[in-house]
Amino acid sequence: MNIEKAKGRHYIQDRTGKMIGEITFIETDEHTVMIEHTFVDEDHRGDGVARELVDSVVQEMKRENKKIIPACRFAAVLFERIPSYKEQMAK
Repeated sequence: MNIEKAKGRHYIQDRTGKMIGEITFIETDEHTVMIEHTFVDEDHRGDGVARELVDSVVQEMKRENKKIIPACRFAAVLFERIPSYKEQMAK
C-alpha cells in the first residue's frame, strides 16, 4: 500500500480515491507531535493498515528527531507493545 503524506496526516486511498486509512497528528511544540486519531475503513480492518500508518509517522518523526505523544488509543497500545516505538515517545 502506498502511504501519502500531507501536513498533519498520513493516509492510504484505493485506486478510486476512497479513503482506506488515515492517521492525524499535530505539533505540540517544535520537538513533539501528538497522534490524535487513526481511522481504517471497515472493509480493511485487520489488514495491518493502522499499524502501517503509525509506523509511517514514527519513522518520519525519528528522521526529524521529534518525539511523539500517542493520544490515539490504538497508537498508545502499539507504543506499549513495540519496544522501538518507546524510544520515540515523549516523556
